[in-house]
Amino acid sequence: GLVNPVMTQLIQAIRSREGSFSSIERLGAGSYYEHVKVFEPNEFDIMLVMPVARLQLDECDDTGAYYYLSFKRNPKEKYLLKFLDEDGKLSAFKMLQALRTIIKQEVKTIKNAEVTVKRKKAGSPAITLQIKSPPAEISVDIILTLEVQQSWPPSTQDGLKIEQWLGRKVRGEFRNRSLYLVAKQNKKEKVLRGNTWRLSFSHIEKAMLNNHGSSKTCCESDGPKCCRKGCLKLLKYLLEQLKMQHTKQLDKFHSYQVKTAFFHSCVMWPNDTDWQSGDLEFCFQKYLGYFLDCLQKSHLPHFFIPQYNLLSPEDKASNDFLSRLLKYELNNGFPIFQE
Repeated sequence: GLVNPVMTQLIQAIRSREGSFSSIERLGAGSYYEHVKVFEPNEFDIMLVMPVARLQLDECDDTGAYYYLSFKRNPKEKYLLKFLDEDGKLSAFKMLQALRTIIKQEVKTIKNAEVTVKRKKAGSPAITLQIKSPPAEISVDIILTLEVQQSWPPSTQDGLKIEQWLGRKVRGEFRNRSLYLVAKQNKKEKVLRGNTWRLSFSHIEKAMLNNHGSSKTCCESDGPKCCRKGCLKLLKYLLEQLKMQHTKQLDKFHSYQVKTAFFHSCVMWPNDTDWQSGDLEFCFQKYLGYFLDCLQKSHLPHFFIPQYNLLSPEDKASNDFLSRLLKYELNNGFPIFQE
């Protein structure tokens, strides 16, 4: 109720400025919109999506996730040309800066809540708003996203292995959807110029979470219930609680790794009967076991880009640290859930 009016006003303002952002659309992403939020809904991710006809994608490292973007000849989107850097690459940094300026000016005019734009965090793709309307305090991450109508790049070819779980047809439908790219700094870039973009599959992830059954009726109002989302929520909660207790040692971890391990688990145990609602405890331990295995090997392939490892061997010490904490919880009946 607080977020929607603020976002509606901001989007109108963004669209009404000079042509650059006039085609922007709003898309809810993240755990609130996937119905797997574990705490109060006080954090929202909102993607501001800009349609672009065609782009040239050049990989900027070996992950297959980060790209430099440039236009092919005579782009339709002339209004984006002012955001090119000196090499003719579309600069995420310049676009974010322009968007941030508009938002900063507009929040001053918002009447029914106190809205501020938080200071920019280095490397973060988000423009973060703080909305205060006592007693509530809400943070909204606005993520600039390009929606490109072209086929997915080669690095995704062997990803999204959902044939056994959701079926070949669904995989084909997903892969025919647009490509999303978010303005995200690649930390491995030799010179940090802020002109890299990262592939984003949040639209597909949301679709998989909201239609997660191998049978079409799973978790429908009169269909059989499963515990898939319950398992995901438990592991997200567990990680968030541990991060609060060990902020520094666990700062490398985020819920996206837990979500990725969840999708891999859905593929390993593809049938609805593998996730019956009465078996929550058993299923959760199975899923946690898989995540522990990934931590031990320092290897968790991105669900859509298999060559991209989300648990780098460089972080082996933190992977082992989290592994020890999780094993302690598992072997002692999860004391953290009793707190």
